[in-house]
Amino acid sequence: MSRMRIVASIGVALASVGPAAAAEPPPPGAPAAAYAEECGSCHLAYPARLLPRASWDAVLDGLARHFGQDASVDAATLPLLRAHLDAGARQPRASDVRPDGSPILRITELPWFRHEHGRFDRDDAWQRPSIGSAANCGACHREADQGKFGEHGIRVPK
Repeated sequence: MSRMRIVASIGVALASVGPAAAAEPPPPGAPAAAYAEECGSCHLAYPARLLPRASWDAVLDGLARHFGQDASVDAATLPLLRAHLDAGARQPRASDVRPDGSPILRITELPWFRHEHGRFDRDDAWQRPSIGSAANCGACHREADQGKFGEHGIRVPK
């Protein structure tokens, strides 16, 4: 084999395992599957469109103390979760941040959520055993697990 062929073969081999291979995007669907598996194992895998990117980034950066729980994930999974949430995050609004400038992390604290669900705060509906909390979307939204929250799919339990 000529010297030129050997050098070319080595170059091809190194390129296939080097940084170029690591920089390849994940297979289609992998970020969504990782998100559904990791996040959906404890609670509804909330649709990314419910929060802006800054809020999702803060949630992911704080997984070791995720609303009182350690929800840490391995180093290979975190970029998949971030890719899924970044791709689907909604456009930011001025009302997405607290007075100190930090992003709101809880969907239930966003002004649009409060507007849509305000009567339940007044009725103490979140305290009903059949609902449990404002974060339990599936208690009222029958298709929440499919990311559907339309008015026609609502059944508020007693």
